[in-house]
Amino acid sequence: MLREMSTLYGRTPGGYVWAVAQPVGALVVMTIAFTILLRSPPLGNSFILFYASGYLPFTVYATVALTVQNAIQFSKQLLYYPAVSWLDAIIARFLLNLLTSITVMVIVLFGILHLTEASATLSPGPIVLSVLLAALVGLGIGTLNCLLTGLFSAWANVWAIITRPMILIAGVLFIYEHLPEWFQGYLWYTPWIHITGLARSGVYATYEPTYISVTVMALWVLVPLFFGLLLLRRFHKDILNR
Repeated sequence: MLREMSTLYGRTPGGYVWAVAQPVGALVVMTIAFTILLRSPPLGNSFILFYASGYLPFTVYATVALTVQNAIQFSKQLLYYPAVSWLDAIIARFLLNLLTSITVMVIVLFGILHLTEASATLSPGPIVLSVLLAALVGLGIGTLNCLLTGLFSAWANVWAIITRPMILIAGVLFIYEHLPEWFQGYLWYTPWIHITGLARSGVYATYEPTYISVTVMALWVLVPLFFGLLLLRRFHKDILNR
């Protein structure tokens, strides 16, 4: 964890400032763009709070998934020491990036509520649950992708192409109830729409999403995590020797 902190943030001017600046910049761009296109956000009266309530939990997933996916390659030199295992690399990246994402989320939400005209009565339970589930989904998918990218180097590029438009279907820019029913049926089987909906229910007291399914999110955690850990145990030495 200390090695990753020094590598990712210690060598960059500003360090951890960029971890906060990146989501803030994205939210500002989305707010300006959709303020021009729309009269009011789908929920509440603040565009930036609406997009933050969906974008921040989504970035928890995206950050954890990407960093866990590259865990073995990132820590390859350390893994030649017998005291350090491939599981240590995955756990370290997961914990560090989860804590970083939570810190960034708290700072950004606090700033929005105190520096803008946005107002909300936050309910910590749904927000905390959505963040934890987002991180666990990222851990599951990232672990499986760690295996696949280690065995097939082209998989990282394939996965990046497949998931590039994911933010458009993750519920960051809209709410599930405003979609056509046929599209709702497809999105219900994806975890991201549940994560963003759950987070928004903790930001907006009047929003009660009835479609949320913890079972769907749990399956997206357990299935890829099980196969990822099982196969990494078998093939991690092959990945290190490539």
